[in-house]
Amino acid sequence: MKRYSSDKNINQTIRSLIKSGWSFRNGRKHSSVISPSGIRLCIPSTPSDYRAWYNFNRDIKHISSRHG
Repeated sequence: MKRYSSDKNINQTIRSLIKSGWSFRNGRKHSSVISPSGIRLCIPSTPSDYRAWYNFNRDIKHISSRHG
């Protein structure tokens, strides 16, 4: 099973996004997920802030509500 981030909640979120039609792209420094509408969102691979998962979910909801 591929690990997208060192945070288990972010990994689980990314797996569910990929199953729902988003795509994953490796980058040189930061990997990202791309929404079905083409909006790119960087993945916090080694989050040092406890709010990283909450911020990531907020960004996903924002992208989904405006462009989905």
